[in-house]
Amino acid sequence: MEHAQLEQLSDLARDAAHRADAACPCAPHASTVLADRDDGTVVRHGAVVVKAHAPGLDPDEHAARIAVAALDALGGILLPPHVPPTPTVAARPLTTWPYGVPVDPADPDAAPWEDAARLLARLHRTTPPPGLPPMRAPVKAALAVERMLRSGAPRSAVGTVLRAWRTLPEETVAHDLLCHGDFHLGQLVRDPRTPGAPWVLIDVDDLGLGDPAWDLARPAAWFAAGILSPDVWSRFLDAYTRAGGPAVAAHDPWAQLDIPARALTVQTAALALAKSTAEERPLDEVEEVMIDTCARIGSLRTELARPASP
Repeated sequence: MEHAQLEQLSDLARDAAHRADAACPCAPHASTVLADRDDGTVVRHGAVVVKAHAPGLDPDEHAARIAVAALDALGGILLPPHVPPTPTVAARPLTTWPYGVPVDPADPDAAPWEDAARLLARLHRTTPPPGLPPMRAPVKAALAVERMLRSGAPRSAVGTVLRAWRTLPEETVAHDLLCHGDFHLGQLVRDPRTPGAPWVLIDVDDLGLGDPAWDLARPAAWFAAGILSPDVWSRFLDAYTRAGGPAVAAHDPWAQLDIPARALTVQTAALALAKSTAEERPLDEVEEVMIDTCARIGSLRTELARPASP
């Protein structure tokens, strides 16, 4: 986002954080850009964040997703937005939210895996309201592959990822449960409205109806790749099933997780190649692991393999 547009977001965040007629008590330059990506720009000022969502969103689908976060039935699961919605900037829809403290990436041992699993189980068990669009997790995997193909990444690595991609079925089985659509630990914050500050989920841009196994797919892919330890994976999965999560069968979770986990591995590897190529840098250690995992997946031969053309 351009500098002038970031300044607009900062001004909106400041105005949302304080009464219109009150002077800002915060330190100079108190607005902070928390994220600035193609899929969203987030600016914080004090206890408020303003998010500029991706351009080109379907306005009805976007409104339906934001409305879900405000439902009483999802209190304590999803962080609700402030209302009314904020005007657009650069034709990008804006929303305003309370600021919640995120997971500390410097302290992986303190990551709230069990809390996250229980939140997902509660989300998946909630009856979805009418009018929700499909959740976007399967679409995002395909978009990542397309981005990789446009990036000019090394052909050998691209071929490795495509071979893994072709082991996946063309179509996913339809489901109608409420799903987050893009779960990872960065989607958790401490709820600033509640004493004791429990964890809640944020970012409903990909939320909708679908197969809840996709919300477990990223940690499942990390476990399969050797990035997430067996102990952490076991605690996460056990907390999910004990909370009544419907995504997997306790006796054989991989029957539901195999395809989504493979897709998330491909998505992660494809984005790693696209981003590292654009940034003219080598792959880091974790990115290399995901490419290697794609190589193992690509050796699979199933009757559901994709055709040769992606």
